[in-house]
Amino acid sequence: MSQDPTECNPELYKVVFENDRVRVLEYRDQPGDRTSPHRHPDSVMVTLSGFRRRLAVGDNVVEVEKTPNEAGWLPAQTHVGENIGSTETHVIFVELK
Repeated sequence: MSQDPTECNPELYKVVFENDRVRVLEYRDQPGDRTSPHRHPDSVMVTLSGFRRRLAVGDNVVEVEKTPNEAGWLPAQTHVGENIGSTETHVIFVELK
């Protein structure tokens, strides 16, 4: 089974730009939505909305809260995410190739 987020969670992720150096994904979900396991390479994440999520990376489970317009580094990882807040999650990922 593919761990590409656009293949295993196509209702949540879409490619908005791609070339030989980067792939840019848009992610949107609603409260209660949960992803299947998927993998991201090293990426920059830009939050377009504020949100609360539960992330499971291996045996490590954390809850995160983000505000709109944050940018941050996301090291390569496989994870499962769940929207545990009351608002939509809207994020842009710039995945490095």
